[in-house]
Amino acid sequence: MLVEALVLVGMAVVLVTDVVRGVAPDVFSALALAVFFVGFAAMLAGSVRALWRGQRWGRGPVITWQVLQAASALTLTGVQTALVVLAVLVAAAAVAGVLWPSARDYASGTRAPGAVV
Repeated sequence: MLVEALVLVGMAVVLVTDVVRGVAPDVFSALALAVFFVGFAAMLAGSVRALWRGQRWGRGPVITWQVLQAASALTLTGVQTALVVLAVLVAAAAVAGVLWPSARDYASGTRAPGAVV
């Protein structure tokens, strides 16, 4: 999740750089998308921190982002199939990891013997 958050910040930096260089086709859209990316990156980072601390509220934003990421990847027709498959597999693995029983035990504060440490 943290890598995905860093990628979102990197994409925001590229968009702002394009605006500054004057090569962005639509300045308002580029800046709005950059703010959106930074907001989602902050949300992902906060969710990872919550999960790391054993707080279950972090699961919802992580799963939501993964579903959005997979759905977005599936709509990309001009991109190589391997990249689309990779994005969907990463999203599925992240959701499975967050919903894995031992991860759920850890994040719900029960600290059962099988909980991930």
